[in-house]
Amino acid sequence: MKNSKILAFITKIKRWFIKIILVWLLITITVVLLLRWFNPPTSAFMLQRLYSGEYDTIELKHQWRELKKISPSLAMSVIASEDQKFADHFGFDVAAIQQVIEAGQAGKKMRGASTISQQLAKNLFLWPGRSWVRKGLEVYFTATIELMIPKRRILELYLNVVEFGDGIYGAEAASQSIFGVPALSLNANQAALLAARLPAPKTYLISPPSDYMRQRSQWIIKQISQLGGPAYLDRL
Repeated sequence: MKNSKILAFITKIKRWFIKIILVWLLITITVVLLLRWFNPPTSAFMLQRLYSGEYDTIELKHQWRELKKISPSLAMSVIASEDQKFADHFGFDVAAIQQVIEAGQAGKKMRGASTISQQLAKNLFLWPGRSWVRKGLEVYFTATIELMIPKRRILELYLNVVEFGDGIYGAEAASQSIFGVPALSLNANQAALLAARLPAPKTYLISPPSDYMRQRSQWIIKQISQLGGPAYLDRL
């Protein structure tokens, strides 16, 4: 009798757990699908910075701009710098991930292998840091984003939520704050400098740029040429 009550309780817990998972899946899939047409007013990364207390001294800057109102030079600079296989992969650069694993096994310093889609998933829904739970959620949200949202929209979302400077989110706020021009008016050098800053937007200086940032931006410009220039965007 006692065992049957325990089994009934465990069965009840399992049912509730399954219901919770199904509700969570329904909510998250719906939210991602809505991003196909609606612009998010903020992101998880912005909210974490906002409620961390840092904005007592730092003003959060963010302005939304449609992709057609952002310089193609910036779109291409970000692709060249962050994810050159963006048009072809399904959210994950398998070859780059394999290289990172092999480098780690060899004891070498591991570089990042995140795609634009993965970085969008992190910025919108997750938190900074490294853990298996966060990585698992990143895989889930990345796959859902790729299934639900076209590539051009993914790029538009990323360019509008990524941090280009300390507390400066999105292409328009970065262009206005750093160069004093709208995002559509960014020239090739300015766009490349902004993209070069993405790995460490709080520490990499571009006003004025260091020698490293100048070299990095010139490398990005060369990569854009090898990718075929703005015509690459027509593949999205």
